[in-house]
Formats: sequence, C-alpha cells, structure tokens
Amino acid sequence: MLRVVSVAVPVPGLGCLSYVVPDSLPLPEIGARVLAPLGARVLTGCVIEQEVEAVSERTGPLKPLIELLDESPFLPPDVVRLAVWVSNYYACGVGEAVSAAMPPKALLVGERRAQLTGAGEAALISRRGGAHFRLLSALADGAPHSISQLGRAVPTISRGALHAALSRLSRDGLVDVSQSLKGPVSGFRSVNVVGLSPEGEKFLQEAAQLGARQREALELLSEKPDGIVLADLERQGISRNTVRRLEARGAVALTRMVVEREPWSSEFMDSADGTTELTLTNEQQLAYDALAEACGTDVFSVSLLHGVTGSGKTEVYRRLAKQAIDRRRQALILVPEVALTPAVATRFRNTFGDRVALQHSGLSEGARHDQWHRIRSGNIDVVVGTRSAVFAPLPAVGLIVVDEEHDPSYKQEESPRYHGRDVAVMRGKQAGALVVLGSATPSLESCRHAESGRYKGLRLTARVRRRPLPSVRLVDMREEFANHGPNVVLSEALSAGLAERLSRQEQSLVLLNRRGFATSVFCRECSKSLECPNCSVSLTFHRRGDLARCHYCGYARGRPSKCPGCAGGYLEQVGFGTERVEAEILERLPNARVARLDRDSVRRRGAAARLLRRFARGEIDVLVGTQMVAKGHDFPRVTLVGVVSADVGLGVADFRAAERTFQLLTQVAGRAGRGEMAGEVIVQTLYPDHYSIRLACQQAYEPFFQEEMRFRESMRYPPVVALVNVVVRGMDSNATTKDATLLAREVRGQRGQFEVLGPAPAPIGKLRGKFRMQLFLKGPSRREMREAIEDVLKRYPELKRSVVVDVDPVSTL
Repeated sequence: MLRVVSVAVPVPGLGCLSYVVPDSLPLPEIGARVLAPLGARVLTGCVIEQEVEAVSERTGPLKPLIELLDESPFLPPDVVRLAVWVSNYYACGVGEAVSAAMPPKALLVGERRAQLTGAGEAALISRRGGAHFRLLSALADGAPHSISQLGRAVPTISRGALHAALSRLSRDGLVDVSQSLKGPVSGFRSVNVVGLSPEGEKFLQEAAQLGARQREALELLSEKPDGIVLADLERQGISRNTVRRLEARGAVALTRMVVEREPWSSEFMDSADGTTELTLTNEQQLAYDALAEACGTDVFSVSLLHGVTGSGKTEVYRRLAKQAIDRRRQALILVPEVALTPAVATRFRNTFGDRVALQHSGLSEGARHDQWHRIRSGNIDVVVGTRSAVFAPLPAVGLIVVDEEHDPSYKQEESPRYHGRDVAVMRGKQAGALVVLGSATPSLESCRHAESGRYKGLRLTARVRRRPLPSVRLVDMREEFANHGPNVVLSEALSAGLAERLSRQEQSLVLLNRRGFATSVFCRECSKSLECPNCSVSLTFHRRGDLARCHYCGYARGRPSKCPGCAGGYLEQVGFGTERVEAEILERLPNARVARLDRDSVRRRGAAARLLRRFARGEIDVLVGTQMVAKGHDFPRVTLVGVVSADVGLGVADFRAAERTFQLLTQVAGRAGRGEMAGEVIVQTLYPDHYSIRLACQQAYEPFFQEEMRFRESMRYPPVVALVNVVVRGMDSNATTKDATLLAREVRGQRGQFEVLGPAPAPIGKLRGKFRMQLFLKGPSRREMREAIEDVLKRYPELKRSVVVDVDPVSTL
C-alpha cells in the first residue's frame, strides 16, 4: 500500500497533485507544508488530503515528497477546507486559493543551479563559439551558479533558452543541474539582548578596573534582570565596541530574542471610542437583541443590518464581539479599505486591549507575518482586516462582520478572484457562526436575499442622538456652464459653502472619484489624445512630476511640447481630477489648509492613516479625495460635503453603474453632520434627474432598489441570474479574436440552462500589452457554467493560459 497525499502547489490553474510519502517521512497532516518536486522545480505545497491506496490503482509512478516542513498543520484544516471551496467556486487553481490564505514568508521557492563537470571542462577546451560555449565559459570557475547569475553573465540568451540549454548540457553530462531553496529559515525577527553575567556582577561588587562606559553599561544592566536590547543600549550611548570588550571579559552575555513587529504605531487613532459603554437607541437595542440571540448559538445564520449613515452599526458590532468572546469564541471584523482599519481597529482595541490583531496589505510583510502567527497561536480574540483577513487562522470564530458589505473592494481582481463577503458567508457556514453584513446602501444581491428570507433583515432608520441626516442641494452644472463657461470646476454654491465653513472653523470634504489633474491631453490640430502604448486608454496628466500616466499599467511619460502624432504645438488638457480640485480650492481659499486623499498622495505605508489622523485632529480644513473619503469615516467637525461630477460613474460600460453611483453619493453624504452641528451636502451634476442621483440625494434606498431591480429583471442581470465573465487575452488581436470565437462556440455546445453573449471586444480592449475579447455566461446555475468552461478548456489546453474566468464579477470592464 502506498501512502499518498494530495498537495496544492502555488501554480496558476493547477489542481491538486498526488505524491508518495517516503518511508523516511511521517504521514503529513492536512494543512502541513511540504517540499514537492514539480518538473525541474521544488515548490512549497500544502497537504489537502491524505490517501492510502494500492500501487495497482495508479496509472504511472508518483514522485515522492522531498521534505516535511511542519509536524502539525501550518494552515488550520478549516482554512484549508475554505480555500478548497474558493478554488471550486471561483474556478481557479487550488494552490492559488491556498496561497491567498498563507502568511508572508511561508513559502520556500526552488532555484536551479548549474555547475561544470569534468566532461564540461574538457568540452570547454575543445569547443569554440555558440550559446553552449558561452554558458560553459560562464561556469568555468567550477562554482555552482544560479539561473539569475547566468542570465547576467550571458545576457544575450533569453531566460527560456537558458533553461533549455542547461537541460541539453545536463543530458550530455557537461553540467550538473541541482535545485536549491530560497526563502527565510524563519520569518520572525530577532534582536541581540545584552544581559549581565555573574562575572559582571562581581566586577561591580569588587570595583574592578573598568572604563567609564563599561561601568555605566554594567550599572544599566544591573537594573534590568531580563537584559537590554543592544540597539537600546546604543541609543543610551553604549557602543557595540564597549559591549564586545565586556563580552570578551565575560562580564555580559549576548543572546537572541524574538520580537514582534509592532503594527499599531501607524494604525492607532486618537480616539476614546470603545472605552466607555454607550446607551443604545431603541433601534440599536432591538437589532442587538435579535443578533445576540443568533450569536448565542452555534448555528450558522446571516443577518443584513441595513442602517443609515451614523446610525451606530459599529457599536452593535462591538457588543456582539464581546458576547462571542464571552462564549470563548472569536470575532472577525472585515472592512473594505486599508484606510478604514485605523478607526475600526482603535475602537476594538480600546475595548479588548492587546487581544486585537490586524491583517491587511498596508502592513509590512514582517508585521503581517507576526500578526498572523499571533492569531494562529490562539492569543487573539478579535481580528480586524480587509478582504484577505477572511482566511485569518482563528481557531473558533463565532462572529463574522462584513462592514460596508456593498463595497466593490471586497472583490479581488487577480486570481483567485474571490469576493470577501461571499467567502465570509461560507466561512460562517462551515464554522457555525453568525455573519452580519452591514451597510447604509446594501448590495442588490444582499437586499434580495433579505427580502426572500434567506438572510434576516434588520433596520436602523435614524442616526444616534437624534441627529438629522444632512440637507442636500443639487446643482445643475448645465446652468453653471451657461453662466460661467465650460471650464467651471467648483460651482458658486460649493465655493460659497467652503468659504463659509472656513470662516466658522468647520471642516469640509470634497469628493471627485477621478485622480490626476486633467483626464487627458489632446492635440487641437489632429484631435488625437496622448494614449498609453500598452492599454487602450488615454493618459491622465498629473501636475506633480509633470507626467502623463496610465492608471492601469503604470506607464508614464513627460508632457510633450509637441503632438507626437502631427508635431503640432497646440496641446490642451481636458477634464479634471482631484489634483485640479485641490488647486482650485487653494486658489479660491488661499488661507485654507487643504489636503488630498487618493492613491497618488498616500502611496507610502501608513500615509493614509497619518493624513486621516491630522484631519480628525482638526489640522486640515478641506479634504479632497476619491472614493477613499466616502467610506465609513466619522469626523464630527465635518459639516459640508461637496460632490464634484457626481455623474462621473454613470458613463462606465457596466450594468452596476447606477448602483455604484447611488452607493457612493449616499455614503459620502453620510460623512456630513455626524457631530452636534447640522450637515449639508452640495452635489454637482449634469444629470440631476437621473434616478440614482435624485434618490441618493433623498437617501431613499427602497425606491432606488425597486427602480434598479426593474432594470436588472428586464435585462436579466444579477441578482436575477448568475453571471460569469470570461476574458480571452493575447498579444495578437486577430489570434485573440479567433480564440474567443472558438471558446464561445464550444461553450455554446455544452449542455446547460445558460446563454452565452459574445464574444466582443472588452470595454478596455487592450490592457498591459494584451488584447482582450469578452464573453458572458448568464444562467441560474454557476456550477453548470463553470463546468461548461472547464470542460472546454480541458479539451483545448492551449487556451487555458490566455483565458480569465471571473465568477460573479463586480467589474465587467
């Protein structure tokens, strides 16, 4: 009988692979990491399943595992089970899903190394010229060289040709090719700690002959029985040379100590929220009581907490977390954006102390690694994080909260293309936990589930402390253009409102969901725009750096003085983004303290949290930003919210355009008037009668839901049916179209109750150098559609690398 395990390796699109466990290794547990051979590589894999079967049942020999890295599960089995579900549901490789659940520094990677043999040395003497000779010459020193080293030594040979040439030389016996492993032996950080030895104590007692610094060092250490970190000693004026001399005399001992990297320095907000028990409103109490009853059992359930902005949903979450902890279970709190974690995490940390952990991409790799292992150890009660935190290794999760559940940021746009909200629901189902989805503007999918009874619906219709919702004023920009010309950025109403708040020492938020200074640069002579060479989009002009930049692939170029197409000298900037809005406000209000919050202004780690802390402390008068300013923030001094180009999202070729516009406007309007002073919202638009804008200004969710559902039902879009978006990519336009046509034809030939739309060029027809064709599958069964696509790709494996399958897409661009 063979001992066989199924292993997930981090290779895109690859399913589980079976390996023999050699007699020299114990049978790995599910979730343990192993080193497994794959072709010429050695990869870190994760054991998904244990098998024991007869040799005769296998059609061919299986490769043995090389090494077992963990005696016990590294990934908890329940997280492994969740990752397998993700791979099945979202039609991706199981290794990709497992990798998404792994912490940083968990994977070792194999690298080929080549060394000249005796036969190779002889061949080097007899041969002259050619790629093989150049490779042998690079190995002439007799030392092993990595592929990357050889690539630098022989730059004329491509990486693929290099691998092929080494394989040929290895078969001829001229080189030995081996596999070494790259990766950290340990991902933990350790520091040198200096401690006083018994001999050092004698030196002090006997007043031995010591230098002034040496004596000072020993006196400092005598007060610290656990020792002092070497770097801290240096900060107190004790040099490393002094410590080395003391160590040579036996007066001190140096040891290594593991220290945890602190994530809170950049995350903590100046807030007392969560330190005192607040009195709940009647609506909050009713919602909490209903949720607490569900949380008090080990039975899975999902509730949709639909509460207007400022209604106190976070306080309900905090109390539910306390109840879960009292029952010896843990709470997982998900937020859509890294910028939201400081405020939410601070509130929970103020209540639960150091038993709160963070998990999000804004942390350094080291901090994420340490936080993950703290969670894995069972020393954490609450995890606050973004999408990827849904895989946090909590041992007994009893509550999962998905705040702002409607937000598209919960959907990952690279493989595995999972939706954090839906994976959270599945994790709750597997764990027997309560899942709470919270939002002021629930997604149509969640609202429909609540209407059908699949989710329990709960409402919070009023703000806490009887604070009114802000008043909303619509500004028709067609009239502004008629009165002041087509280049108006800030209407008279918004300009006056900003000036008034500045005079009253109140704060304002201004939203424009578009980055940069100008949306494009075009030539007045030939009417062509500056376009990205890699993507079918115009370059956005950024005043900082004087660059035209692509927001998709990152390509950038300086602003030309002449048109690249016709050499004309009349180049104009068209449209505007957050940079221009910031400049306009500073021009009109030169004494105002204005800051900008978008991806361009907060690229450095912790920059967003620092900017938001400054705004919370009142050090900024006006904060301009993209959708990052619209979500979940609570700033009591903000009494005015301005929305510039409220209709900018309505022109996007996506069936969710109206829903996103309604959600964004409702959310940003909710940032105003959250303190004791009343709030006002000024919305600038060219389409004041569009239902998404009109109803958002009225904060009227139910009429919007009914109107939007009529559109979805007539067009058969989600949530009426399930949708799978399939994109075929390729370097050649004609070949890509041919592949997409073949795929669509073959999928149409599959059995199932679904329809296939397309293929057609994607709205962004070229992205990062690849042409894109798109087809949609619509039907009641996701499984049928996934299986139809997977069956075709099995029969045409050459298509697999060029096809992207997105189940339940949030963006169809």
